[in-house]
Amino acid sequence: MKRAQQEKQMAEISRRLLDDEAYERMTNIKSSNHELYTQLVNMLVSLAQQNRINGRVTGKDFRALLERVTQKEETSIEFKHK
Repeated sequence: MKRAQQEKQMAEISRRLLDDEAYERMTNIKSSNHELYTQLVNMLVSLAQQNRINGRVTGKDFRALLERVTQKEETSIEFKHK
């Protein structure tokens, strides 16, 4: 029951902070990668609490946020010849 209530709250927060395009993208992420979805909702809540979100987050802004969260360090392979 508690988990269902948390899910409902997360969906409400997402709906309030995201425009239609961003919300649609968020629901796609929720169905494919729940851990990433939770991380993004937590980040949105944090940004909103810090007053760093003006109005609703657009699709473009959401993609930038998503890029920041999923960015991985580029690995490089170095060959040393003798």
